[in-house]
Amino acid sequence: MAEHFREPERRQKALLPADMMEWLPEDDIVHLIVEAVVMMDLSKFEAGYKLGGAGKAPFAPQMLLALLIYAYSQGVRSSRAIERLCHRDAGYRFIVGDATPDHTVIARFRQRHVAEMKEVFLGVLRLCREAGLVKLGLVALDGTKVQGNASLEANRTIASIEAEIAQILAEAEATDAREDSQTAAQQGATLPKSLAGRADRLARLRKCKEKLERQAAAAAARQQAKIDAREAEEQATGKCRRGRKPKAADPSVDPDTNACVTDPDSGIMKTRRGWLQGYNGQIVVTTGQIIIAADVTTDANDVQQLHPMLAQAQANVVAVAEEGQQDEITLGAAVADAGYWSEANVAAETEDCELIIATQKDHKQRAALRNAPPPRGRRPKHMTARERMDRKLRTKRGRERYRRRGASVEPVFGQMKDGQGARHFSMRGLERCRGEWNLHAAVHNMRKLHRESARRAEKARKHTEERTRKAA
Repeated sequence: MAEHFREPERRQKALLPADMMEWLPEDDIVHLIVEAVVMMDLSKFEAGYKLGGAGKAPFAPQMLLALLIYAYSQGVRSSRAIERLCHRDAGYRFIVGDATPDHTVIARFRQRHVAEMKEVFLGVLRLCREAGLVKLGLVALDGTKVQGNASLEANRTIASIEAEIAQILAEAEATDAREDSQTAAQQGATLPKSLAGRADRLARLRKCKEKLERQAAAAAARQQAKIDAREAEEQATGKCRRGRKPKAADPSVDPDTNACVTDPDSGIMKTRRGWLQGYNGQIVVTTGQIIIAADVTTDANDVQQLHPMLAQAQANVVAVAEEGQQDEITLGAAVADAGYWSEANVAAETEDCELIIATQKDHKQRAALRNAPPPRGRRPKHMTARERMDRKLRTKRGRERYRRRGASVEPVFGQMKDGQGARHFSMRGLERCRGEWNLHAAVHNMRKLHRESARRAEKARKHTEERTRKAA
């Protein structure tokens, strides 16, 4: 039995090992992240910096990128929180050393290089391919709604937007008239903060107005296409179609529609827990839960994302493939839920990628596959596209492949949202959110790569111990 307590010696000069490589265990993910970033081509990141001039030297993009990846892998996305952790957490200090970047440096780096995050994603995907984790033959795609950096209360109708634009312009004219009556010394050389903020809001309001007008014009074009198709059919047959005639196309903006003045690119999305102001995050994954394509769209519906996402997945796996093997790589087959179902999507199926798409909601589809017997005999002629897909899903092969969809793609969203904090975006605008989504996808793949590396190292260690034991 112990006779005393162990007390900390706070005056000890060296609490950490002298070598930073010994601060953390060898299997810590920070080692993998630092080594992976070193192997990436960061010339596009470095192109925006000017070296050799006056002033303090900028932080290395290699260090800042490794810092962002590590922070996201720990579920930390706030630049202020990252700065604090660089002072007190061994993993963060291992990356930055003694030079801790300010939170503004971290935030600006993330905003400045959103376009390069796609290259980071491809760099991590290439490492996963070299490790043998990218196994094709069957891929799954799905979408999830992600909260934007805006709220539902920030939505305004077209009338409200036009009124606020008129108010801001009137205030600007009044300010100009007041300044014209002042001397040059009284006017000052800098733009007041109130005017700068007003100009930014005016730009966002105008963007909202353009968005609503663009949506109204697109709806009018679709309606006019329906009218033209009906008239062409009637002229071809010489008979009038039954039913009510479609309304005339109206390009004016519906007064009930609205747009978000905080983030005009974001939209109102419906989720199981209600409505949110955000984006639709799309991914394509392998059965091993490796993301091979990631994108963000403002469309709440998934149906238009099927072929663009599959095309991006094909391009990505070809881009990271070994030399001489690009022409041999195909996705094989893609499985998706009913959100991607449409006859047009099925009609565009290619020989390189078979489509297996549910024709009804997931819980109904699973129940139907449990209860319906497998089809027998040849496929009947004159079946509709939906009937052919239903028959394919009921086959033994179709059941097995659709069953793997849920275990492939749905856990990835949970891992990203719960483990990486991907429930909402930190930045505003479609392109910036797209860059952040690519960063999340790269971090997810990095975590999968680390887990596989640790598993293989543990397996090798046990094998070595077993051989040593037998030799003894």
